[in-house]
Amino acid sequence: MKILEGRDAILGRIASYAAKEALQGEDISIVNCEQIIITGNKKNIEEYLESKRKRVGSTQKGPKVSRTNEKIVKRAIRGMLPNYRTGRGRVALKKIKCYVGVPKEFEAGKKLIVGEKSAFQSKNKMVRIKEVSKKWLK
Repeated sequence: MKILEGRDAILGRIASYAAKEALQGEDISIVNCEQIIITGNKKNIEEYLESKRKRVGSTQKGPKVSRTNEKIVKRAIRGMLPNYRTGRGRVALKKIKCYVGVPKEFEAGKKLIVGEKSAFQSKNKMVRIKEVSKKWLK
């Protein structure tokens, strides 16, 4: 089992790494999902996710966009898997677990750092997942 550290990790990089490892049969646990970074213009990210959340059919059947930190990360990983509804993508998605904070069973384990942010990124060019999910809850 691999434990991935989410603090200051870029969402796309950690998601692609987790998807690739899960397809190879590894069990993956991602901790500190609330501190993962989405890169890009902060205003555009917030507007896009807000519009995506409000897009609902006439009978309230979908699409449903999760508001919790760990489900936002899991959905990004799901998009990088082939055919997540059936076949090997479904098996791989079941091998991935996402957590807010660090659970007791993973405190002592060695955590891999994947896709750490670079020093040149400014505050306007990134947003943490906890900030986005907090705005969604308003």
